[in-house]
Amino acid sequence: MGDVLAYEAELLGLVREYLDFAEFEETLKVFTKECKIKGKPLPKPAGVSSRDSKALPVQKDLLTAFENGEQKVFFQLWEEHISSSVQDNEPVAQKLEFYLHVHFATYLLKQSMGKPDKAELEERISHFKAYLETKGAALSQTTEFLPFYALPFVPNPMVHPSFKELFQASIYFAETDSWTLDLRTRLEKFLFLTLKARQTPRLLTLFKENGQYNKEMLQRLHQQLVESEHRNMTYLKRFNKMQVDYHNLIGVTAELVDSLEATVNGKMITPEYLQSVCVRLFSNQMRQSVVHSIDFTRPGTASTMLRASLAPAKMQDVPLLPSLDYEKLKKDLIAGNDRLKAFLLQALRWRLTTSYPGEQRDTVLQAYISNDLLDCHSNCQRSVLKLLHSKSEVVRQYMARLINAFASLAEGRVYLSQNPTLLRMLEERLKAEDKDSLTWENVLGALQKFSLRRALQSAMIKDGLIFWLVDVLTDTDCLSDYTLEYSVALLMNLCLRSAGKKTCARIANHVLKVLSDLLGHENHEIQPYVNGALYSILAIPSVREEARAMGMEEILRCFIKEGNAEMIRQIEFIIKQLNSEEPLNDSIVSDDEEEEEDEEEDHDIMEADLDKDEVLQPQLGELAGEKLLTTEYLGIMTHTPKTKKKLFPGVHQSIDEPLQRPVTPGYHRSVY
Repeated sequence: MGDVLAYEAELLGLVREYLDFAEFEETLKVFTKECKIKGKPLPKPAGVSSRDSKALPVQKDLLTAFENGEQKVFFQLWEEHISSSVQDNEPVAQKLEFYLHVHFATYLLKQSMGKPDKAELEERISHFKAYLETKGAALSQTTEFLPFYALPFVPNPMVHPSFKELFQASIYFAETDSWTLDLRTRLEKFLFLTLKARQTPRLLTLFKENGQYNKEMLQRLHQQLVESEHRNMTYLKRFNKMQVDYHNLIGVTAELVDSLEATVNGKMITPEYLQSVCVRLFSNQMRQSVVHSIDFTRPGTASTMLRASLAPAKMQDVPLLPSLDYEKLKKDLIAGNDRLKAFLLQALRWRLTTSYPGEQRDTVLQAYISNDLLDCHSNCQRSVLKLLHSKSEVVRQYMARLINAFASLAEGRVYLSQNPTLLRMLEERLKAEDKDSLTWENVLGALQKFSLRRALQSAMIKDGLIFWLVDVLTDTDCLSDYTLEYSVALLMNLCLRSAGKKTCARIANHVLKVLSDLLGHENHEIQPYVNGALYSILAIPSVREEARAMGMEEILRCFIKEGNAEMIRQIEFIIKQLNSEEPLNDSIVSDDEEEEEDEEEDHDIMEADLDKDEVLQPQLGELAGEKLLTTEYLGIMTHTPKTKKKLFPGVHQSIDEPLQRPVTPGYHRSVY
């Protein structure tokens, strides 16, 4: 009660101010009388001077729009601030509005000395005709306004006698006609009398501010909830994996303790028994056929495998994600609004990136592929892939992110490569998007992963991507760490092919200068790819000659003094290649003639960058992520389990040598 008494006068003042503003005259009288009877303090209302009333912002805005001929702005303000009851029932307002429409219809004729912009004039006349046929039709029987109904059909109103007064110059203001000045005076008077010269009551201001604050708070809490659910899903998967690994290890440990006890008692442990234990222990890390083929009679074999097994194991018994209605999904991806398209692309990517590696992720990917989610097998004019050319930057970005996620998996690359136009579409987007955009970053990432496949490498080299990359890498200041790393890695992968080497030989001086500059770049993650590209192109005799002429050996030896042991050994290999006198190996050149696709190495690495900096956030009540998919697009048995193609595990070359096989930065980091 004490708090109420402390603020009673101010609260009563707020109530009276609002009642006065809302024109509750009788209620205000009763309220004031009762306050007086009860002896309640009621502060005096703050008055508003006529000078202040003239300065009301809306009046100024309306008069400014009138003077500048801003028809759309004026009538938007008019509709907002002049009540419909005044517009429909007050003759003064109706007449004024009619003449205002005449003013805006003829404004261009007066301002441009009879030579207005034809298109804009036609638009204004069309707007006036629409008014005459609708709202202005009520005045068609009034003699005063009849001539103006012919205005839209008169070729040159400025010389027509019926409209002479519209264009008659004022004796005081030569640049303004007297009719317009008179109309402005009438408008100003009308606005002064009609618009209440009152400030917004404080009670209404408090309500609005608190309402907006609460709305923003709810949106923030909703977003935090979505992010928390996303994190919870990830942590739950990790927990399930750890739990499965824990039970597996406990079981194997118990058996090994029993075996140790048996050994103490003089019983021999057979290699077959040890092999069976290792099959269980290492089944997550390698195929059982590989484990069975290992010779466990050799000392140290089991311990070596145990150390290798410390890498994260695949989770067992992970539940499959619900099936989806892909037909409905694809329909909405093509025909839905841009916001829905972006949310669907985001949710489909999250399903792929947050699924657990192994059966769960394989099933998600196979469902996408078997239902041709991206329309890679479709020749339709409108396909999901065409979202790469969407007018919405967010849709283009989220489409590029999804393609990049597909390209992160070997099976996904196989699927994407089956569309003959996708590579060219990505190349076009790479050259069209801003270099600092996430769309550009993800398109580049996808192309770099495409370069693991020989046929796509050949196409990129043929399309001149090497020339483009060298130009981009001339100025690295505008590139993020991700785009710099993937640009250099893509250049290296293309340089590994003989066609790529030949292309570099044509611009040897430019390529060597760019690569020598990159050797000293502060981003050390790019060094293996710079070294790999240099080593590769120096196999060409003409490139070696160019490199010697520009003092490449001295440049390389400068970096030997500064680099770490691994980089020093790689640079020594490059110097040896530089000083080699070997001719170009014909067997290497012939690799372009082998058009059949070789076995792709298993580079399945899903980068965290795929989900970084999400620009799309759900509003209150909007569905996103897995909730959106399982609420609106639940399907029946759309999973099609398929045996995953056995991929070439990859050649693990020595880290002392420069890279000589195509890699992705994500795979290189995980292996080396």
